[in-house]
This record gives sequence, structure tokens and C-alpha cells, in this order.
Amino acid sequence: DEGDAEGEYYLGNCYYNGIEVEEDKRKAFEWYKKAAEQGYAKAQFKLGICYEFGRGVEKEEKKAFECYKEVAEQGHLGALFRLGVCYGFGRGVEKDERKAFKCYKEVAEQGNAVAQTNLGNCYHYGKGVEKDEVKAFEWYEKAAEQGLAEAQYNVGVCYYNGEGVGQNEVKAFEWYKKAAEWGNAEAQYNVGVCYYNGEGVEQDEVKAFEWYEKAAEWGYARAQHRLGTCYKLGKGVEKDEVKAFEWYKKAADQGHIEAQFKVGNYYEHGIGVEKDEYKAFKWYEKAAKQGDAEAQTNLGFYYQCGKGVEKNERKAFEWYEKAAKQGNGRAQFNLKGLIGKKL
Repeated sequence: DEGDAEGEYYLGNCYYNGIEVEEDKRKAFEWYKKAAEQGYAKAQFKLGICYEFGRGVEKEEKKAFECYKEVAEQGHLGALFRLGVCYGFGRGVEKDERKAFKCYKEVAEQGNAVAQTNLGNCYHYGKGVEKDEVKAFEWYEKAAEQGLAEAQYNVGVCYYNGEGVGQNEVKAFEWYKKAAEWGNAEAQYNVGVCYYNGEGVEQDEVKAFEWYEKAAEWGYARAQHRLGTCYKLGKGVEKDEVKAFEWYKKAADQGHIEAQFKVGNYYEHGIGVEKDEYKAFKWYEKAAKQGDAEAQTNLGFYYQCGKGVEKNERKAFEWYEKAAKQGNGRAQFNLKGLIGKKL
């Protein structure tokens, strides 16, 4: 109350985190602002966070950038990292991957694992710097050794694909498992793949199912699709078409193309769900619009026969043609039957 900047900052933290007082991001912002106006660097940084994510104040990425820039010049590593993010994604400032790289590098060299991972990404994808898979691996490894799950997953990918390091499926599995145990859904999925295929570890379909399930419960679409296939085929779990449909549907709702096609197929044939040609048509349409040739062919057939939709041979022709151009034999055959017709 007497204007001590440090006190204002810590009071802001209490409101921000709900420490000994009800959480109130708006009050937190007000106290951070008071401290920031006195030049207190930690408060300026938190003010940037509030502006960037709209916590306690309307979201304003430009103001967030200005806060980070001012305090980064004072040597605040957290602000320098956020400044890199702003430059990297064009938040509140014109996108500049070179400047983002510079910010990440400075923070990474001080041992920050998240910055090391982002720096690895810059080298891996050639963002702001010439692509260099060896350097990408080196920075991922530094962060992974500090226990950062995302970096551990990336190291696993490098070993699996032989990117920047010799291919080694055993080490890939080990790093995937480290990240998976921290709850990284992509890593959990990849651990499942390794168990399913016997890559880097002895094949075990039951364990594969268990890891797919962990990732699927986090909402990871690829794992949800694989889990559906496990239930469909009885791999690692008792066969159950109803559950297969449920997991395919979860993945399909997130835009997974193969799952969308399978949901359409389940509705078409009444597998694990009541038969519904209209719903089958709608799911084939979703997958077809994403370029799935089988779905495009089925959609063409639905239009040609008037299944689940009003008959329209012109549209049937258009969808068959799309699939035929991708080499789908069934579409090519059906297309021949329509050529020459007055559509």
C-alpha cells in the first residue's frame, strides 16, 4: 500500500495464483501494473503474460511484445524467451524467424530446456537458420537430459528416423518411453506403435493397446484411431465393434481422415452402430473433402444410386473423377459407366 514495487509484485502473485486469497487475475494485473510502472522487471514480465494471454485484462499481443522487449533488454531470460515466441509466430510484431532464433539461442545457452527444444526445432525445420539435423539433435538431447518430455519425444523421433544421429530403434523406444511416462500423448502413441510392431522392444499387443489407450484418453486422434482398430481386430483386447466405432468416432470428430471413412463404413453396414445411410454419406463426404480416394469413390456411388442423398449422376461423376485421378481402380471402373451419359 505504501508503493513498494516488490511488495506490489508479490501481492499480484498472490491474486494471480490464489495464495492465501481468492484467485483474481484482474486484481493481479492491477498490482503487476503498479510495480511495472516503477520499472520492476519481474512485474513487467508478468504484465506481458497477462496481455499475451488475456489474463485479468483484454488480450493485446502488441502490448505483450512491448513489455517483453523492454524487460528482455534488462537481461530477463523469461522475457527474452517470450520475445522469441512473439517473433516466431508474429504475435504483436511482424514475424521474424531469424530474430526468434537469436532469442531462443541466447536463452538456450543459459540452460533453459524449453528454449533448447525450440532452438532444436529451428535447426530441424530450418527456421531462422540453415537446416541442420545434427545440431537439432544436440539441442533436443540437452533439453531431454533435463527431463523435458517434448524434447525426449523429439530425441526418440531422431533415433527412430536416423535424423542427426544414427538410426537406433532401441534408443528411440527408450526415449519415447521416458516422454510417455511424463504424459506426452504423442510419445505414448509411439510407444504403442513400437510394442505393436516389435520395434526396439519385444512385440506385445497387450502393452501396445495399453499405451494407445493412455494417449487416446488425452484426446490424441491417431491413438484413438489405433485403439478403434485394436477393438475391431481384437488386437491386445477382446474384439468389440461397438467400442471400435466409439473410438473411431472420437478420432473422426477431430478430423482424422481414416477414422472418418471408417465411421462412414460402420454407419453404411450397421457395424457397432445402427445402420444409417444418411450419416454414412455425411462421414464419407467429410473424408472425401480431405482427399481420401476410397471415401470419394463411396461418395460417388451414393450420389449415383441415391443412397443417403438425392440421386445426382453429375456429382457422382465429379467424385469418381477425383478418386480416379488418385489411381482408385473402383472409381476408374465406375467412371467409365458414366462417360458418354448426358449428365
